[in-house]
Amino acid sequence: MNGVINIYKPEGLTSFDVVRQVRKICGTSKVGHTGTLDPLASGVLPICIGKGTKLVDYIMEGRKTYKAELKLGQVTDTYDREGKVIRENSYEHISKEVIENVINSFQKEYSQIPPMYSAIKINGKKLYDLARQGIEVERKGRNVVIYKVEILNINKPFVEFRVLCSKGTYIRSLCYDIGETLGCGAYMTKLEREATGTFNIENSINIEDLNRDKLEASLISLEDSLGDYPYIKVSEKFEKLLINGVTIMDKSFYKEKIEENKLYRVHGSNDELIGLGKKLENGFKIIKLLL
Repeated sequence: MNGVINIYKPEGLTSFDVVRQVRKICGTSKVGHTGTLDPLASGVLPICIGKGTKLVDYIMEGRKTYKAELKLGQVTDTYDREGKVIRENSYEHISKEVIENVINSFQKEYSQIPPMYSAIKINGKKLYDLARQGIEVERKGRNVVIYKVEILNINKPFVEFRVLCSKGTYIRSLCYDIGETLGCGAYMTKLEREATGTFNIENSINIEDLNRDKLEASLISLEDSLGDYPYIKVSEKFEKLLINGVTIMDKSFYKEKIEENKLYRVHGSNDELIGLGKKLENGFKIIKLLL
């Protein structure tokens, strides 16, 4: 069994809980998820099976869409509702117009500081392990992109919004940053991932409804999972060379123009998916073999 199953994870489960259930249903240990969702969060969690595990990094590269809610006036140590309140400020004087302007101002690329309660490692230690010991360390900012923010509802102290963002964005940190900019503090109360790349809620299946038959019927092929990548087909001659790791310098191997440093979904002479390839300065080669 090779491919990707688009799971809808409910609140209360860890991402690894979902992996564990899928492993049990499909009878293989070769199962992995494509980006952690905290137990507090719900939503889309593509699960890769068999050869599909080779696609984890590429699926994770896709843009994410989240629907989130924050609460103004308090800050917690985890930046979400499960944490301990460490600071409180008044928020009543802040107008809806100011809230809207501040949230919209985050529609940009910016350097985001990840929360202490996260799985990021510093000097080989996960931040949340240090945080549980009461240790706070300096974290470097990471560039993230907020492509679009849509404010759905403001009912102080709660604000609901939708965000389209890049890989690596912490919505908890975004809520915290919004609160700090407003001067009253804020933490995340709800989070639902509506989409990651081409996987969305509409084509997901609830983990609670999953069984062997539904898994097989809902399994998305490797080819369809990579639908965002442009397709090229190569002759048998070049197919063998690419599979063997040879960089193709012959410009005639594919008639259409190929952009440099762009990933392509490469198919062989019988149209079987070979892998993902890229044109580099010295020629075209397979970056990820999927056979």
